[in-house]
Amino acid sequence: MKFFIVDDSLTVRAMLRNIIEEEGLGIVAGEAEDGSEVYADELAQQEIDILLIDLLMPNRDGIETVREIAPRFRGKIIMISQVETKDMVGEAYELGVEHYITKPINRLEVVNIIKRVSEHLLLEKSLHDIQQSLSFLNTHAQKPDPRKKLRINHYPIIMAGKNILLELGVIGESGMKDLLDVLMILSKLEEHGIRETPPLKEIYKRVIEKRLGPDISAEEVQKEIKAGEQRIRRAVHQAFNHIASMGLTDSSNPIFENYANSFFDYTQVRMKMLELEGKVEPDPAHSRINIKKFIQALYMEAKRMV
Repeated sequence: MKFFIVDDSLTVRAMLRNIIEEEGLGIVAGEAEDGSEVYADELAQQEIDILLIDLLMPNRDGIETVREIAPRFRGKIIMISQVETKDMVGEAYELGVEHYITKPINRLEVVNIIKRVSEHLLLEKSLHDIQQSLSFLNTHAQKPDPRKKLRINHYPIIMAGKNILLELGVIGESGMKDLLDVLMILSKLEEHGIRETPPLKEIYKRVIEKRLGPDISAEEVQKEIKAGEQRIRRAVHQAFNHIASMGLTDSSNPIFENYANSFFDYTQVRMKMLELEGKVEPDPAHSRINIKKFIQALYMEAKRMV
């Protein structure tokens, strides 16, 4: 995700930038200290996904700026405000602003809101991709290609997996792609009668061979396996932290209730929640996640959704 921050406070901009970068939510592509410095064409040129903008600024405030750029800006807008009058909030909603971050800045609130907005944006893009794919398939329905048939057969489980990962807060594109490739491999293995999950190293090797071809050298395979393993581990930890944060915000949330125990060890999730509350000291043992369990749960849940 690419962010643009507009706030007349240098401190607030720095805090938001640090939270976004430290939490791995994306990159901050630009900043401005007033709405008069923000233009829709520049946001489009920089491919900004999410605009964080202060409500009250000296020259052109957030409402005026959003009114100016809304017709041409296709990303999401998060309003930052210490003052939320009924009229201002109502006007912001009419202009398409659905999310607020309140001042003073709270890290947990910022992370939860940005993750929620990012998930919605990615889901919208996924639905758009699906529509384009279906349109393409309908257009070429008269020219069946047996090489594409296998891909189409596995397509629903990949899309289901993508939606699950979005619900789990996995917004890192590289880690998500690796996990979706793993789903493809497991689906193909089951198609050939292999239902037991192979060792992770073997799965990762199959993913690399699928991606780079069978002629890749053994040295390159090992190098790519290690890199892929690290990306997957980061993505799973991202999901783990997201679920723990979600449990703090709303333990009755259906996503938390469904995934906290099936994808992870609930005891570890609970300890992570206590860490986030500052009630216990951080302990690496709380984050030793069973990656194989996560992958098995992801595959089973994706199959169930299909």
